[in-house]
Amino acid sequence: MDRFKGKIVVVTGGSSGIGFETAKLFAKEGAFVFLTGRRNRELEAAVAAIGANAQGLRGDISSLADLDWLFDEIKAERGRIDVLFANAGIGEFAPLGSITEAHFDRTFDINVKGTLFTVQKALPLMNPGASIILNASVAGIKGFLAFSVYAASKAAIRSFARSWSVDLRERGIRVNAVSPGTVPTPAYDSLGLTKEQMTGFLQAQAAATPAGRVGRPEEVAEVVAFLASDASSFMNGAEVFVDGGFAQI
Repeated sequence: MDRFKGKIVVVTGGSSGIGFETAKLFAKEGAFVFLTGRRNRELEAAVAAIGANAQGLRGDISSLADLDWLFDEIKAERGRIDVLFANAGIGEFAPLGSITEAHFDRTFDINVKGTLFTVQKALPLMNPGASIILNASVAGIKGFLAFSVYAASKAAIRSFARSWSVDLRERGIRVNAVSPGTVPTPAYDSLGLTKEQMTGFLQAQAAATPAGRVGRPEEVAEVVAFLASDASSFMNGAEVFVDGGFAQI
């Protein structure tokens, strides 16, 4: 398939997990993809795995200076952005009563501030017909033990999709959100769980999901690609759950 032939795509947090699988799919279907990430080694490995249709740009989305540099590079290299997948984010457990200012600031600086300014700074390179997809989460509408700060940050992401679809109406740019359920990726290593705790967590999530299992990053990538494509041309401000039914029951 070549539904993205000639398109310029940006995927933040593209060096692993959902971001990597999405970038790989876009490149496979004809797009040139810019991947961003904070760690050079992982970023270089991701680009090498995807091939000639990918380029890595190291940067931290919570740094406005990094974002300015990233989009200056993209402008110089390709001149425009057709699809932006604002995927980069973090999650860490912290129960109420043990939440620190540092935990709050880190989560909101990356997930909320970083996403906001990623999109805002990308806009000058986007034309009518462009598509923005935000990576939200089922946590934005469900309650999870010791995960309230992360959940609040993802609720903000979902709200951004609604509001920005109105803000960008006159520019003809669509904004939608994808909300994955439990989809194990390397980012889960930062949750602070032991191997045994992680096994128990994933088993419990699978048991609570109508599909009877957890998800795979490539399953989320397929939905992101759909939201970026002309097949979803009448979808705007929407939230699409890729969660095996977890948030629907």
